[in-house]
Amino acid sequence: MDSELLQRLNIARQSRKAVAVVTHLADGQKRLVVEDDIAGDPLAEQITQRLRSGKSGIVETAAGEIFIQMYVPPPRLVIIGAVHISQALYPMAQACGFDVTIIDPRTAFATPERFQNVVCHAEWPEEVLKRQPLDAFTALAVVTHDPKIDDFPLMAALDAGCFYVGALGGRKTNAKRVDRLSATGVDGVDLDRICAPIGLDIGAANPAEIAVAVLAQIVEALRKPNVALASEQAA
Repeated sequence: MDSELLQRLNIARQSRKAVAVVTHLADGQKRLVVEDDIAGDPLAEQITQRLRSGKSGIVETAAGEIFIQMYVPPPRLVIIGAVHISQALYPMAQACGFDVTIIDPRTAFATPERFQNVVCHAEWPEEVLKRQPLDAFTALAVVTHDPKIDDFPLMAALDAGCFYVGALGGRKTNAKRVDRLSATGVDGVDLDRICAPIGLDIGAANPAEIAVAVLAQIVEALRKPNVALASEQAA
């Protein structure tokens, strides 16, 4: 790979952008396809299919065999709310390979004693997400039940195209949430992406079981995006 392509690749990766390096095997010519440009690329379908898995491979084209080498950011989970569910959720998510961040402005909850070995910000989500923006390889789980804390990160996640957006609360709570966000101009199609009640319906009865349901739904959204989308639409 020449120095120019390598530099562009490194810049994209530092910005948490997915990148495909496309190599024509017949002549060795390479080109870079950054996440934002995939839709207009001749190999858009093949690259898109590899986005979530990050798996590289050879594809057959009219121009011959092409090797697509994928570089995708590590999946990230941002949890809004330093609550009991979060205490059970974050170590399981870390074990599954997620880079976890917890945000809660309530300093009595977001403490090092309650959340060890994980990044935990005792700040308002607006402040943290300004420094560390959400992206398409991030899952957002909102579990505070407080609109003052929840609403901004939900809107930010929908705007950023996070692969998973979930929020705690029953159908009535979510209906009120949808009304609030609609009033700010959030599109109805985007609002339908919010998984609420959060987590798969496994009959979870305590914080640890809810955490299992949430993580399972997040993994499903990451690994089987079409299945997860169908489940949201059916709900």
